[in-house]
Order: sequence, then C-alpha cells, then structure tokens
Amino acid sequence: MFRATLKSLLARKVRLVLSGLAVVLGVMFVSGAFVLTDTLGRSFDSIFADAYAEVDVNVAAKPKLAVSEMEGEQVQAPFPAGTVETVRGVPGVAEATGTVVADGARLIGSNGKVVTSFGPPQLGGNWVGESDLVQLREGREPRADDEIVINKGLATAGKVAVGDRVGVLTLAPKEEFTIVGVFGYSGDRDSLGGVNEVMFTTPAAQRLMLGEPDVFNNVVVKSAPGVSDESLRDSVAAALGDDYVVKTGEQLSADAAAGLKEGLTFFNRILLGFAAVALLVGTFLILNTFSIIVAQRTRELALLRAVGASGKQIIGSVVLEAIAVGLIASVLGLAAGIGVGALLAYLFSTFAGGLSLAGVAVPASAVIGAFAVGMVITVVAALLPALRAARIPPIAAMQDVATPDRPLTKVTVAGALVTAIGAALLFLGLGGHASGNTLATILGGVLFAFIGVALLTPLISRPVVAVLGAVFSGWVPGKLGRLNSGRNPRRTAITAAALMVGIALVTGITVILDSAKSSISGLAQDTVKAELVIAGAQTGPRLPSFDPAVLEEAKAIPGVRIVDGQYADMAEIGGERTWVGAATEPSAMRQVYGATATAGDIDRLAAGQMMVSSDTAESRGWSIGSTVPVQFARGEAQTYTVTGIYESSPLLGPMLLPADAARNFSVQQPFQAFIQLEPGTRVADVLPRVEALLADSPEVSVADRDAFIEQQASQLDGLLRMIQILLALAIVIAVLGIINTLALSVLERTRELGLLRAIGLRRSQTMGMITVEAVVISLFGALLGVAVGASLGAAVVEALRDEGISKLVLPWGQMGVFLGLAALIGVVAAVLPAIRAARINVLGAIAHD
Repeated sequence: MFRATLKSLLARKVRLVLSGLAVVLGVMFVSGAFVLTDTLGRSFDSIFADAYAEVDVNVAAKPKLAVSEMEGEQVQAPFPAGTVETVRGVPGVAEATGTVVADGARLIGSNGKVVTSFGPPQLGGNWVGESDLVQLREGREPRADDEIVINKGLATAGKVAVGDRVGVLTLAPKEEFTIVGVFGYSGDRDSLGGVNEVMFTTPAAQRLMLGEPDVFNNVVVKSAPGVSDESLRDSVAAALGDDYVVKTGEQLSADAAAGLKEGLTFFNRILLGFAAVALLVGTFLILNTFSIIVAQRTRELALLRAVGASGKQIIGSVVLEAIAVGLIASVLGLAAGIGVGALLAYLFSTFAGGLSLAGVAVPASAVIGAFAVGMVITVVAALLPALRAARIPPIAAMQDVATPDRPLTKVTVAGALVTAIGAALLFLGLGGHASGNTLATILGGVLFAFIGVALLTPLISRPVVAVLGAVFSGWVPGKLGRLNSGRNPRRTAITAAALMVGIALVTGITVILDSAKSSISGLAQDTVKAELVIAGAQTGPRLPSFDPAVLEEAKAIPGVRIVDGQYADMAEIGGERTWVGAATEPSAMRQVYGATATAGDIDRLAAGQMMVSSDTAESRGWSIGSTVPVQFARGEAQTYTVTGIYESSPLLGPMLLPADAARNFSVQQPFQAFIQLEPGTRVADVLPRVEALLADSPEVSVADRDAFIEQQASQLDGLLRMIQILLALAIVIAVLGIINTLALSVLERTRELGLLRAIGLRRSQTMGMITVEAVVISLFGALLGVAVGASLGAAVVEALRDEGISKLVLPWGQMGVFLGLAALIGVVAAVLPAIRAARINVLGAIAHD
C-alpha cells in the first residue's frame, strides 16, 4: 500500500501542488507572524539593553497613574532635587546624577512642520554629558537655556543642522532654540529605535518637560567597586521609602521591552487571525481536491479492495497522501514565512525611523506553528474523502469512473444545524450575553455561520448556477459551461464557498465601517453647531495640541460667539482607568453639541464640579451630588462633585471636568476646539484669522465643520484598505481552488472533451466552455459572499445601534465591484485549465479509460 500511495502521489503531483499551495500561503502567514514578532522583540531587547547599559540602579517616583503601552504614555512623577543628594549619601553609591527624561519634545523642522516619529517617543531631557553610549558628533553641549542638542536621526528627519534656529513644542507652547550640537550613539547609530531626542540645559528641561523648577524624574546611580547592583538597589530603596521605585538597569531594560512586546503580541494576534481566514479557505480547497481525486480513483481503489486491501488501508493511503502534502507545504510555508517575517521587520524598522534590527532567527513557535497548522489542516480536510474512499466496494471496479451524485439530505440537515449554532452564537455575542467572552463568541458564530452556509450551498447551487449561466446560454460553449458548472452541486458548492469566505468578510466589514461613517457623520452634522474646528492628526501615543492662548484670541475675533477648547487624558476613578475630558466653555455642551440635560445643570462647571453622561451615571451609581475621587497623571487625587448629567451620545465623552483640571493632565494643552459664529457671519471671513493664530501651533489646523467631519470619517477608510489587503490572501487561495477544480474536472472529463472535439467543437470553443464554467462558479461564490457578508454586517450594525451606529449602509457600488472582480477572477482562473483542455489529443481522449 505504501508503494501504491507513493505512485499515486507522483501521478497527481501537479494537482496536489495546487492544493498544497493553499496551505503554504496560510502557513506562511502563521510562521511569518512569529518570525516578525520574535525579530522585533529581540531588537527591542538589544536597544533597551544598550540604553540602560550604563545604569547600575535607577530611582524614579511612583507614577500617579500607571498606564500600559496600549493606553498611552506613562508620566513619571517629578521629585525634589534634594532626593539626588539623599541617594548620594547611601553607602555603596559611587555617583548619582539627576536626570530629566519625558516624552513630548516636538521639534519643528525646516519645512515648518513638526517632525513626527509614527510610534517611538519624542523625548526631551537635560544634557548630562557624553558617555560610552552617547557621543557628540558636531558642535558642543548646551550652555544657555535657549540652546539645545539633538540626536542625528532627528537632525536628518527635520533637515536641520548646528547653528539653525528652530521651534520646539513641549509642555509650554512653541519656543525658539539654537541647535548647538548633534549627537549619536555607539555603533554609529543615529537614534535608538527611531526615538527623537532633544536635550536642553537642566533648568530648561525641568521647566519645559516637568513643568516646575528644581525637580528631576530619574536618578541614575553608579555603584562603588565591589557593590552588586541588587544590594545597592535594596539599600537605596530602604533609604528613600515606599514613594519611590528603585530598579537595576537590567530590570529597567526588561520592563521597557516587555511593555513594547505587549503591543507586538496584539499585532501578532491580528496577523494570526488573518492566517486563520486563509487556512479556512485552504481547507475548502484541500477538501475539494481530495474529494475529486477519490472520485477519479474509484476504479483504482475498488481494484485495491478486490485484491485484499482493507478499508483501514484505503483510509491510511489517502491520509498518507495528505500527510505528505501537508509536510511539504509546511516546510515551504515555513521558509516563505521566514522571508515574509524578515521583510515585514525591515519595513517596520524603516517606518519606525531606523530601528536597528537583530538578526532574523526562527523561533520554536514558528516551527511548531507551521507544522502543527499545515499538517492538521491538511489531514483534517482529507479525512472525509478518506472515509468515503474506504466505503468503495470492490464491485465498483467494473463500473464507470464517474460516481453518481449522492442525495443532499444529510448535508442539508447538517448545514441547517451548524448555521443555527452560528446564529445563536452571534446572537449571544452581539447581544452582550456572552459573559465576558464576547469576541470569542462572535468569532465562533462567524466560523459556524460560514461552515453552515457552505454545507447548505449544494442545495441551491444548481438553480442559482442555472440562472447565472443563462447569460451565456445563447452560445453553445456557454451553454455547455453552464451545464458543467451545475453537474456536481457538491463540488461547485465547495469551490464557491472558498471564494465566499473572503468576499463575505470584506463585504461585512465594509458594511460595518460605512455604516459607522455615515451614522457618526450624520449625527455630527445634525448636532454639532460649530462652523469651525481646530484639530490635528494623531501620529503617536501623544495627542496633538496647541497654545491655550489661541482660545482667548479666537474669542476676540469679530463674529465669533463661542470658543470651546477641549482637553483629554486617562485618569483613574474607582480603581478603573478611563478617559476624561475637560472644557473651557461648559455651556457649549448644550449650545454647540446639542446635549440634553437629564438631571442637574450642564451649562456651568465651577472648580471641583463635573458632569457625566447618563450611561456613566447609571453604570457607576452616581447621581447629582455624588463625590468622585479622580487620580490624574500628575498631582494628587482630586475630588469632584457631580452637578450635571447629560444624555449619552457617541459624540460626547463619559465625563467632563472644568478646564483647570487639565493642569494635571499628561498633555496640559487643548487638543481640539470648536468655534461657533454669530448668525450672519461668514466662515470665509473668520477662518483665515484663526489660521494666523495657529502659526506657532503646527500640529493642528483649522477647518470648517464639513471638512473636519470628512477628515475624521476618512480615518476608517485607511483601516478598511488594510483589512482588504490582508483578506486578499484568502481570495488568492480561492482562485487556486477554482484553478484546481477546473484542472481536475478537465482530467476527469478527458473522454467527454475528446468526443466534443470529434463532433466539431473547436479549440476556441473548448476554451470558452471552460471559461464560462469558471466565471459561473466565481460569480456564484461572490454572490454568496456578498449576501452572507451583508447579512453579517447588518446584524453587527443592529447590535451597535445603542452605540450610535444607527444607519445601515449597504455599499451597492462596492458589492457590484466585487461581482465584477469575481467574473474577472473566473476568467483568470480558467486560463491554464482551458489551454490544457484545448490541447487534448482527440483520438487519445476518445480512447481514454
């Protein structure tokens, strides 16, 4: 049996290669994700090890608010400069240096725009001199408070040099500085992980980065000879007490790397999710391939049964073929994944501003994942055809190769049951009844729904294919192609289902995002009564901001009625971290944003007061008069009294504080402002004057309300394009499935094609027949995908109605494009099988057994 299986593999290597290619692509995604995250993880380990190599022990105050890398920037609390002297007096300390290191120093480049980092922080600090890690390449250290030195990476990105006068944004509005030096790092590096660094004199750094004089937020400690880092850490911690966090350099390196790896883990899960979609589509392809091969080998397998092969041996033979395909595909997919992971790591490093990459390695997770996924998917997909092969009776050796189509009763009942399970899971997940497992429940529901629809598809394939193929029935090859596509409903259904998955996901996500865009845009148009908006695009963890003085200056412009500046930050309330907002003009809640009061006063906010949304008040048990302790990123906890409750809206945050609360925010400047004009005032008269006020705030700009709403809604377009690109892999695999099905079908119908050629069917007509068959199958799959995707998208939109997505938008234009692309896919997929069919030797085909 082993030799027979080996000969069978070699005889069908081309079609098995096509099946294996689907597994290769899926495994490539899986292993590539692990290689990417491993490479980036080790790169960050190396960067932080270098950054803290000269730190034996570090001292920092406990943060007022602890946040993760995914939630925003961690603000380190400042402490008095006297703490440095206390540390110096600890036995075992050889040297203690007070340092300022904080995110938020944004340099304005030669083009007048802020130099962005797209992820890495933009650090500002005090220059403490050169070291083994940091060396001046040009110029000198800063000596006056209007002088700075910057790293080479920032100088290159901003196209600035020593001697240039530049603007820098910090906690304070824009200030002018002279660049007196440019520094780099050991190993001829221009930056560490793409981080931009601006170094001031110590007094300037304290004022601009920490907001007050004579404070630091770190003490770098060098241990005396013979003193271990761990023992010195413990001694310093004992001397300072519980208000400080004391760690070794090794601990700091590990903690910093762990924070970034948390974000990489999230990214890894996204890639694995798309890999799962690709593998689901690949499963349909493998199932179909082995089903067709088993059907074509009916006589061969029956002869094996007749000469003594048992059912178990037949199953073993088919499964062994699947193992061989899965093994080869896993090896190739792993190799391709290593290349893809390395390429993505390179692109990431380039995008992040020159991250120094560690050498590409193959982690155990990539190898295990590649072989586990490749082998399991292939064997599971081949199991049903293997069981079917074991039931072939020896008498079949005397029958024709073609097997009769089986009744669809069992598969239809199974499909209805699986679809019902999927619908139930979606109801539980989307309805909020999943008890904390919402995402898993929804994903399970989508998976069961896809499998259920695929099982139900044979029931409708024949009539639907007949209708779709009617377009081509006026042409003899077209009529033959239509009949061929409907001849085996199971085969057509499985092939179409592979294409259905990718198109359904793209359609569903498009429906959700378009509905969200339309709903939010419509709500903003109906409720926001501001003609101008000041805002900017966020390119990193920090919100864009502008000088608060702009707000008062804008109020003085003739024709301006209300100017509301908005601040936002993360805060801790009741042991939970949540976003809070602050506003300069509380009356704008009603007059500009159309808020409706459900209790109390929402037109005024005095110091120590807050207003909250009705949903927030209900979930937290608050009412008018409730006192709420709030811990911000800076300062001590503040207590606020609830004085107003407004009707919840997607456009309004959960709670609003007076503007003076922003002094304790991580970003102490407004990030957005809405300007309402007096009746009869033209936007064109006011907008240029507001633009002039923003000349020193290059992170933001002013736009009219319609342009602002369009800009905010367009952010979803980028997300949609990224998802479509990633899901394109599933559609590529579906194309392979159509090619494979047609190629096997051509082989199965060799004699039939020979007879058609013998009675006058020309080569061009033969190719047309195969093309029509492919186009009809593709259109069938796309039609299913559009219908299923639109239904799933509509279900999600309905579930999100209470979240503000109230308008269902069906993207008819894009769905039409999907159907058009499906027809094109069919034409492309038919090329190779059609050429093969046209080249069949007529006499040899007629004599084919």
